[in-house]
Amino acid sequence: MFAPIVVLIRGWMGEPKFVRLRGKAIALHAQLITNFCEQFGIDRSQRQNWIRLARDNGKRLGLLA
Repeated sequence: MFAPIVVLIRGWMGEPKFVRLRGKAIALHAQLITNFCEQFGIDRSQRQNWIRLARDNGKRLGLLA
């Protein structure tokens, strides 16, 4: 779904800059999930499952193309 846009942005930005930006975005998203889980007392294993689910959904949507 988003793969063509991601590929265009990667080409425009260049691979090294794109990889750094993507890494920062993934880290921020994982931290958001962690903060949410800490706020509501959700255990570590459930948090890890949610982070894996976010990664898998990103792959399916083409965000990790």
